[in-house]
Amino acid sequence: MSRPEYQYEPIAGFEKLWVWQRAHKLMLEMHEIVKRLPPSERFKLANQIERATSSVPDNIAEGYAAYYYNDKIKGMFTARKESAESQNHIEALVGKKYLLRTKADDWFNRYERVIAGINSFVNYIRDKRTKSNKKGSGKSSG
Repeated sequence: MSRPEYQYEPIAGFEKLWVWQRAHKLMLEMHEIVKRLPPSERFKLANQIERATSSVPDNIAEGYAAYYYNDKIKGMFTARKESAESQNHIEALVGKKYLLRTKADDWFNRYERVIAGINSFVNYIRDKRTKSNKKGSGKSSG
């Protein structure tokens, strides 16, 4: 009897977040270009790109899984900073003539959407924190 082919099904909650999915896809795409960089760039630019782009979905996942609201927000802020760093690396790739401007603009704009999604998630977390602080305070919320 043959074993069925493994199918990936997201189980953890962070994998269902559209912002994590987009950040993860961008990371994979940018890692592909790193493979084509010349050997002189492999240890500096390539390493920085791999680390920054990996850090975006990593920190979204970490922030999502954190127990305390402030830790959730901290993880999202780190992901936002790493997104901006990734955008900076995109510009470096263009400046060094390793990436066409059209592709760079696409990636840059997709990171802008990731940053907007992170901001929205932070606002959602802050809202939940505010509401949970009002519970049991004896004050009417209406």
